Amino acid sequence: MKAIEVNNLTKSYGKARGVIDVSFGVEEGEIFGFIGPNGAGKSTTIRTLLGLIKPTAGSTAILGHDSQLDGVAARSEVGYLPSEVFYYDNLKVIDLLRYSAQFYGKNCDTRIKELAEIMDLDLTRKIDDLSYGNKKKVGIVQGLLHQPRVIILDEPTGGLDPLMQQTFFRLLESESQRGATILFSSHVLSEVQRMCHRVAIIKEGRLITTETLKNLKANAYKYFTIETQGAPALDAFVALGAKNGHVEGNTITFLYRGDLKPVLQQIAALDIVDFTAREPELEEIFLHYYQKEA
Repeated sequence: MKAIEVNNLTKSYGKARGVIDVSFGVEEGEIFGFIGPNGAGKSTTIRTLLGLIKPTAGSTAILGHDSQLDGVAARSEVGYLPSEVFYYDNLKVIDLLRYSAQFYGKNCDTRIKELAEIMDLDLTRKIDDLSYGNKKKVGIVQGLLHQPRVIILDEPTGGLDPLMQQTFFRLLESESQRGATILFSSHVLSEVQRMCHRVAIIKEGRLITTETLKNLKANAYKYFTIETQGAPALDAFVALGAKNGHVEGNTITFLYRGDLKPVLQQIAALDIVDFTAREPELEEIFLHYYQKEA
């Protein structure tokens, strides 16, 4: 039995696009990345999976429970963090979290204090007094306080500073080690590369591919920007397999995938003013998959 199943899921909003014929499965204990740009259909898929909205066609299930027909059982073992969190402003953090714990019939005070210490969250403050980042911390603690078997995270790092993001990732790794299944939805590729075993890529409501992280990295382009003293020549890089090359003044940019040694040798032969090679955006990585489809 898969921990998460999405089978031929379609959700339409009249003329507006939702998701179209999306299918994937997540094994128990797996950390699975669900990636795509904002508006690609990630949140729609997750909300349908949780039974918060109804599909137009297809089905979803969590731990063998149909999300629509057996929604209470499907959600009972789930910890969910939405991309944006909203709470009653006048509640204290501890009161909100204790209230949440009651839905699971558990006394989670020890677990709440443990998570709050990890996330550096003040339990005595009112929700209204918290920054956006601290409200996101409340959502993280709320999603994990009952030690769920399935953890579903929708753009979870928004509002967290870089140090707290690292703390959060370590917390997720410990949850994975105890056997939890994690669905990690994000448009930030570096987060997915750190956390996930496999990834599904979605764009404009359609699933493009499901890949192991190893294959995704092997297929990913790097984005080069090179500034030279004189007018740069792009042809040498195109001959090596560079894509989407562009020259503007003394600067050339291009995407490249493969062995870096010949590219670096070609760069070394130039009279360089400045040079960067960065991880591409997801839109740039999608280029490879669109070319393959074409």
